[in-house]
Amino acid sequence: MKVKSRGILAAAATASAAALVLAGCSGNPGTDAEGPVGTLTVWVDADRAGVLKDVAKQFQADKNIEVKLVTKDFGDVRDDFITQVPTGRGPDIIVGAHDWLGKLVQNGVVAPLELGDTASDFQDVAIQAMSYEGTTYGLPYSVENIALLRNVDLAPDAPATFDEAIATGNQLKADGKAEYAFLVGLDPNASDPYHLYPLQASLGAPVFGLDANGTYDASNLTLGGAGGEAFATKLAEWGAAGILNTNISGDIAKEEFNAGKSPYFLTGPWNVPAAADAGINYAIDPIPTTGPNAATPFVGVQGFFVSAKSENALAANEFLVNYIGTEAVQTALYEVGGRAPALTSAFEAAKSNPDVAAFGEVGAAGVPMPNVPAMDVVWSDWGSTEAAIINAQGDPVALWQAMVQSIQSKIDKG
Repeated sequence: MKVKSRGILAAAATASAAALVLAGCSGNPGTDAEGPVGTLTVWVDADRAGVLKDVAKQFQADKNIEVKLVTKDFGDVRDDFITQVPTGRGPDIIVGAHDWLGKLVQNGVVAPLELGDTASDFQDVAIQAMSYEGTTYGLPYSVENIALLRNVDLAPDAPATFDEAIATGNQLKADGKAEYAFLVGLDPNASDPYHLYPLQASLGAPVFGLDANGTYDASNLTLGGAGGEAFATKLAEWGAAGILNTNISGDIAKEEFNAGKSPYFLTGPWNVPAAADAGINYAIDPIPTTGPNAATPFVGVQGFFVSAKSENALAANEFLVNYIGTEAVQTALYEVGGRAPALTSAFEAAKSNPDVAAFGEVGAAGVPMPNVPAMDVVWSDWGSTEAAIINAQGDPVALWQAMVQSIQSKIDKG
């Protein structure tokens, strides 16, 4: 696949988004002289507050139920929700990431969501991400994933394999046309398992196995074995060759790619606008394989969850399914937030932007980031071990095996 374009996901003005929302929500607007008959409190981050403000007004006009929006820092929402719901002081609805779900269910703070027939209106990966142990808990509104951003002027053709990409990059370096064969932002202590995961998955080392329902089975850790050890060996090789460098952060990688110093940048849609502004002639490609399997990226899904202690659960369900779940609102959220819509019809419309279409095609082959609580004990060991291997701080296979044992021990302790 070869995609060229200029500028991804240009944000619409708030007024435009508001008009779209109001046009798309049906009902019989009206007011009750005695005031609202109920209230819903929604915790929302600043990026989405503008769109939800207009949806809230429409919902109150239609249903005579007030929707109070409380702006929260996104990083505080999950833990504050878990703390406050049991006391009865929490909100009715929150905006959150799908990988919070396992912990929310484990703590008994989130209620199942009744999507009914509308479930089929959303992308399969979005519903899968918002489900836990066979039950759907969230209304998805966005999906995102990484892909390979390629400088077409340096590398006219998309690489099929990672080895091919590195060979092209090294030749460009030898010719004095590039400074880096390949760029991906890493952390000196924690590497970046999220960005490197497709390369790992291609070698046959997913994080967890799946149960009979096709959902992640936290009792089946699959990071080890031949696939994981092969990936560890590759990490050491790539580190020694300078292909991976933990001193190159995400910001540095973006800056250097936008300066035309590398043919490839493994990243997400959030970094495409800067490449366009820098005048890079770019394409968005599938992630090249490192082994016998597809290089499947993690897919992140964001959506809305209802509190298990909500006193207006039916109204909350109605607000999410029949208002937030409409094409107009999903489109408005996409326009102001830059994340592709989870609703299939809204996503199909958004695909008129070739960047969205390209990332969507890569994401369609991806897998939801695991939403099981056990992931909380995976990330730290996973990242620090990758960094140690890349920086030649021990035998790669031995370090990887020790990581797997450590993670398994933590999972067993609960």
